[in-house]
Amino acid sequence: MQDEYLSIRKPASAELKDRGSRFIAFAFPVKNEEDIEKALSGLRSRHAKARHHCYAWRLGAGKDAYRSNDDGEPSGTAGRPILAQIDKASLSDILVVVVRYFGGTLLGRGGLIRAYGGAAAMAIEQAEIYTVYVEEELELKCDYAVVNEVLAWVKNGPWQLKDEEYGEEEVRFRLCMRQSRIEEIRDKVKELKGVRITAKELI
Repeated sequence: MQDEYLSIRKPASAELKDRGSRFIAFAFPVKNEEDIEKALSGLRSRHAKARHHCYAWRLGAGKDAYRSNDDGEPSGTAGRPILAQIDKASLSDILVVVVRYFGGTLLGRGGLIRAYGGAAAMAIEQAEIYTVYVEEELELKCDYAVVNEVLAWVKNGPWQLKDEEYGEEEVRFRLCMRQSRIEEIRDKVKELKGVRITAKELI
């Protein structure tokens, strides 16, 4: 199960100049398409006089959600080179936008690919990259007859005990762990009598 991936902690930027054109690259940490649209809207407002706002993004631990946009540049000369730099760094939950101020000289397809890809790479190099762990929350309930055994187990496992609640007839434990540990919990519960998994949700 893929439950970890690389992303960036906070926005970063860099600028590349080529024959009069300015390519200003911005890298943003994002979690969903709403974050992406908000970042794009802000850049379009701040750089309203720029000729192009080209971008690419990837989302999720599996990195299967992605998009690239050339924003008026020749097809494949802007968005794809930006996406290629995201993939080269093995990043996800990231948006990279390269804003171009046209300098009057046409760069050709090769020149555009190098400029957009180069600017994106520079912004990524400026970013703080870290490992994201996909976590899941699990709730267990157990009878008082086995509470000591369960408590010793949950307090010493590779997860975080978020909460425990002692009711009249049973005890509830809320655990937070990496997704890859879920099956380990399920297997242990099968061994213990009087223990139930009652809720699970992504966090």
